[in-house]
Amino acid sequence: MTKRMYPFYFVSIALCFYVVFTVVPGLMGIYLSLTDWNSYAKEIHFVGLANFKTIFSSDENYLLGIKNTVIFTISTIMIKTVIGLLLAVLVNKGIKWKSLHRVILFLPAVIPMLVVGIIFKSIFEPQQGFMNEALRAIGLNAWTQHWLTDIQWAFKSIIAVDVWKGAGYIMVILLASLQAISNSYYEAAEIDGANAFMKFRFITVPLLMPALTVTTVLNLLYGLKVFDTVYVLTNGGPGYATEVVYTQVFSQFSLGSYGVGTALITVLFFIMTLLGYFAIKLMSREEQN
Repeated sequence: MTKRMYPFYFVSIALCFYVVFTVVPGLMGIYLSLTDWNSYAKEIHFVGLANFKTIFSSDENYLLGIKNTVIFTISTIMIKTVIGLLLAVLVNKGIKWKSLHRVILFLPAVIPMLVVGIIFKSIFEPQQGFMNEALRAIGLNAWTQHWLTDIQWAFKSIIAVDVWKGAGYIMVILLASLQAISNSYYEAAEIDGANAFMKFRFITVPLLMPALTVTTVLNLLYGLKVFDTVYVLTNGGPGYATEVVYTQVFSQFSLGSYGVGTALITVLFFIMTLLGYFAIKLMSREEQN
């Protein structure tokens, strides 16, 4: 094989990999979502859009799972981006032991979700958990809550745990981009009389837009596919208050209702594609501006 054929060789391998592991499973998933595939029937029958009608029926809880997934995704993207950016700016300054601070802030991102779940289930325990004990210690007894079993607080608590775990990861990505910004931009801005906020608004943020686009897309993909955080902390409860799409998929597959479960994945795929497209388009427009 000549050297000229190497690019075609590697491209063909990549295309084959893409077709076998992405296109074919995707098309099979779409087809199976249009069937009554389940563990109780010996044959699979084509049922058209029946599974999707079931999902979007007001009599079921699937719409709540889709709604919770979208809310979780948008909330965590916004909160983790803001906190991650603030942390990146802080640890980028000349503070003492900044390497140690960076490690401590990044540490939650590498802790397994199972361990995080065990830790926070004990922290949020209503009687002797650290959260309520701390509130009682400072005289805020009225603020104590059943954090993971109260319908009003369970989903908010899950979002808070995910932000705690993921903000450090966003910080590291943004910190790398911050360190790549030349000081000459800030020096020129100081000569022109720019204050700290103006430098942050007109220099730091625009030059961080490529990194912010990356973190937004990563958070979007993770948020829409969230499962372990919800499963470990509440398993979708109390009731159906914290159900997300993948906990519902897990339930449907556990019950042997593979057709409905696959239809849920298909719906999530289209939501992911739609939100991803608009997110990238919006962030790209901000980069150009």
